[in-house]
Amino acid sequence: MLAGFSLARKLQLRPKGHILYVSTSDESVAESNATMLDQVKAFHQEFYGASSADIAVIGDFDAAQVSSALSRDFGDWKNAQPYARIVRIFTPTDSSLESIETPDKANAAFFAGENIALRDDDPDYPALALGNFIIGGGALNSRLVTRLRQKEGISYFVTAQLQVQSLDRTGSFLTIAIYAPQNVERLLTGVREELARVHNEGFTKEEVDAAKTGYLQARSQGRANDNELVGTLVARRFAGRTMAYDADFESKVQALTLDQVNAAVKKYLDPAKLVMVRAGDFAKHPPVKTTP
Repeated sequence: MLAGFSLARKLQLRPKGHILYVSTSDESVAESNATMLDQVKAFHQEFYGASSADIAVIGDFDAAQVSSALSRDFGDWKNAQPYARIVRIFTPTDSSLESIETPDKANAAFFAGENIALRDDDPDYPALALGNFIIGGGALNSRLVTRLRQKEGISYFVTAQLQVQSLDRTGSFLTIAIYAPQNVERLLTGVREELARVHNEGFTKEEVDAAKTGYLQARSQGRANDNELVGTLVARRFAGRTMAYDADFESKVQALTLDQVNAAVKKYLDPAKLVMVRAGDFAKHPPVKTTP
């Protein structure tokens, strides 16, 4: 939690009081304790309502009955304050490394990320999404998982995530790992080396071809999950889209060339701009030195 909060604060640079400001744990506790019931009621009265709500329903239902029930229960629930979308602005990042001591914890955590100026309808997005899948988005067959878990056995869990907005040209690339604190230097070396290899050398055609199959299959399986699909429908509606966006996106992924994927990763993911935070009981568990 400490590592995750610290990274979020470094990537989301907003002043205290801004709606996107990331509070520390102590600040959140203090703010909650200072909040009174009358304030909660007043906020609900001013800002809660269905005036700008989007609703998606999935299942075996009668559409007319559902529509009637929604109109009956929410039709007159108006927002006292008009809706205004919070615009997110891209903020460039510079490389840094923070170490947080968490005494008596058996495991250690590593969080790293960098901000990227990209939107999910930009031409480069399909290539970067597939590149992220090869780096660490795939469950057991990705660069980071193969290096840190299968080859060296130093990380219980490692993943890479690409988070990109639909309406604002701002996003982030993240990597997260759980490991034994004595392996902190080996893990840091492994992450740096693998990301540098991706940036400098790129992927192979075999990796890209295999990733297309795995990535597109994962998206298809996700749509078979009602909970995931209903969230996607609401997100598309909010962005003014239909599921045609998904069909078009997946066609573009299928048509990607090796050069396109390598170019996108090299353009947007720069290991020199990675913000890194590690948290663990490093004092009690001295790091195992990496092999020269």
